[in-house]
Amino acid sequence: MSKEASAPAAAPAIKQSSVSVPELQEYSQLQERYLRTTNALASAAHDLKTPLAILNGYVELLQSEKLGGLNERQREVLRDMRSNGHRLQHYIQDFLSFSVLETGELKMRFEAGNINVCLSEVCRLWSPRFQETALALYFLANDKLQEFPYDAPKVERIVSNLLENASKFTPAGGTVWLHAEPYMWERRTTSNANVGQERRRRPLAQPNSVKISVSDTGPGIPPEYHLEIFDDFFRLPTTEKSEGMGLGLAIARRLVHGMDGKIWVESEPGAGCKFSFIIPLNPPAGDSEGRK
Repeated sequence: MSKEASAPAAAPAIKQSSVSVPELQEYSQLQERYLRTTNALASAAHDLKTPLAILNGYVELLQSEKLGGLNERQREVLRDMRSNGHRLQHYIQDFLSFSVLETGELKMRFEAGNINVCLSEVCRLWSPRFQETALALYFLANDKLQEFPYDAPKVERIVSNLLENASKFTPAGGTVWLHAEPYMWERRTTSNANVGQERRRRPLAQPNSVKISVSDTGPGIPPEYHLEIFDDFFRLPTTEKSEGMGLGLAIARRLVHGMDGKIWVESEPGAGCKFSFIIPLNPPAGDSEGRK
């Protein structure tokens, strides 16, 4: 069972004829207040980055034992400090990414590249984490994928968020697969004025997009949460693993939509999860070097 995540939250267009002037003013004030709050929290998160980086640096220096030898108990404490420091650093980065996406300051940069190389690099970076938690991570390059223009750092971030989600909820001894393939994305569109709002499928002769999937052998997600899990700050109430801010999938959703793609999940309780997203082979209309 799968449901496509809805488009990123945006301020709906309000016709002045449908609401009163005081309501419009109140709506505008709420928008401004929300933007100020988001920017203020992002500024606070940014200010935390430097002292946290210094603390993490000192922990790594102590772990290197360049300042003196350590006993096993001290090494254990420093490992815990480093782990929690990196986790806090990840939370801060998530919130900074969210604030940039929420305020519309994100720019997309599309450059021709090999998606197999991009995904292989992500797997290389995540392999140690999976080995530490006794999880198997598999990715096999797909020769059918040709070079096309895409935003490699954004794709890496999306896949990393999905892999992190899989590693967090898949029990030790489980397996996670990363897969990519050419895809025939049959979008629905209005053909012309003569048919009004009737939607027709565009005939496709060859793949027009790339589909990337992350599957796991975890506990699965109940169908009623298949859309909500992509919402901001949402965490499943059915799990005890509540680490994080609930922004990983929300950030992935915004990044995918920024590339004019879509993202969804297929899952049943006890049957694992399969998160998939599609990005078109041709980037969205506009400047190929940057797009807000």
